[in-house]
Amino acid sequence: MLTVLGFAMIATFLVLIMTKKMSPIASLVLIPALFCVAVGQGAKLGDYVVEGVGTLAPTAAMLMFAIIYFGVMIDVGLFDPIVRAILRFCKADPMRIVVGTALLAAIVSLDGDGSTTFMITVSAMYPLYKRLKMSLVVMTCVAATANGVMNTLPWGGPTARAATALKVDAADIFVPMIPALAVGLLAVILLAWVLGRRERKRLGMLTLDEALVTEPETVLVGAGGGDRLTKAPEGTGTGTGGAGGADIAEGDDEEQEFKGLDPDRPTLRPKLYWFNAGLTVALLAAMILELMPIPVLFLIGAALALTVNFPRMPDQRARIAAHADNVLNVSGMVFAAAVFTGVLTGTGMVEHMADWLVGAIPDAMGPHMAVVTGVLSLPLTYFMSNDGFYFGVLPVLAEAGAAHGVSHLEIARASIAGQPLHMSSPLVPAVYVLVGMAKVEFGDHTRFTVKWAVLTSLVVLCSGVLFGII
Repeated sequence: MLTVLGFAMIATFLVLIMTKKMSPIASLVLIPALFCVAVGQGAKLGDYVVEGVGTLAPTAAMLMFAIIYFGVMIDVGLFDPIVRAILRFCKADPMRIVVGTALLAAIVSLDGDGSTTFMITVSAMYPLYKRLKMSLVVMTCVAATANGVMNTLPWGGPTARAATALKVDAADIFVPMIPALAVGLLAVILLAWVLGRRERKRLGMLTLDEALVTEPETVLVGAGGGDRLTKAPEGTGTGTGGAGGADIAEGDDEEQEFKGLDPDRPTLRPKLYWFNAGLTVALLAAMILELMPIPVLFLIGAALALTVNFPRMPDQRARIAAHADNVLNVSGMVFAAAVFTGVLTGTGMVEHMADWLVGAIPDAMGPHMAVVTGVLSLPLTYFMSNDGFYFGVLPVLAEAGAAHGVSHLEIARASIAGQPLHMSSPLVPAVYVLVGMAKVEFGDHTRFTVKWAVLTSLVVLCSGVLFGII
């Protein structure tokens, strides 16, 4: 009964947000609350929610201060050189822009934090997509999938969880998987090339001068609130709307407006550029080395960034207010997700769903448990948290494999194959940073991205099998 209700709850949630019948926040709260009552545990709903909120509170705090920190870094001009370099590489070519998005997301993902990756990637690429009227959901798809492949780094989370759960060395999981993950990353770049060519066919290709032209009375705006919005010149970057982009949804109805990086905005701090760069590098290094909990690091980083760059209190308040919308949307989504995860876990739905899936595996598949684990990692890491999968389900799969001579290392390697899909899961807080900053509806992102993320995950898994890693 709990198994059926668990799958029904997840299916109801996905259908409602993909058809835009309910907002993600409302769905994350109301759907699990109704199902909690349906299973006869309505009296315990408060306990489940409080437990879920307590679990995700550090994540919400991290996102809150990370958004403020990187928002300030954008305001003061830290990423302006990156934007200019990408613009020179892309040359107003939609195909190059999408490929550049994949490369930038992959490079920034080296810090091991999805939220950081999405904030930097969207901040750098959003102006180009809006100026050329490219589909923003293409940007979120490529960024999320690239980050999903790179999320398998030992310090990214899943690999460390698999190593801990199965008591093996993280390096023994990750290093042999490098060839398969490299193929997965190439698949993402190929995907970006294909989607970019579709966008080029739909929009055409401008020269760099045409892309940069602005109306005399307008300016490119800064990342913070209170700045002016630019209106793109009529006809700039438009195309015939060919069939290649027919299924691509726009994330923002205001097609004539976009946010960019004004080279003359008053928040720039060129004299403090190297301080801000050094602070950011130190912050990312401290995250990788795990010197402190990530929420604490971003709290300290945000306080330092505000104090040094904007010593006057009114300026600090203005910067916080400028990014308050993003902070509220993302943190609100995380706390709403806490209701969903709290009910899934507290009612026992996750456990019953996992047991059902494991029990449904035929005995004849025993010698192939590594491949089975890889296939199961796609839906399981999408419908539950990494903690739930790696600490709850993976040990059971590993024991089933061990009974048929399959090593724990093979099981562990296969288990990380589903990460490209996992990064678009509604239970991943970072994805709300991505869609929120890109102004894309979560349902649009899910509908467009899932098929490509599944394909990328299968490429990683099949590559691991072909190379004899799994």
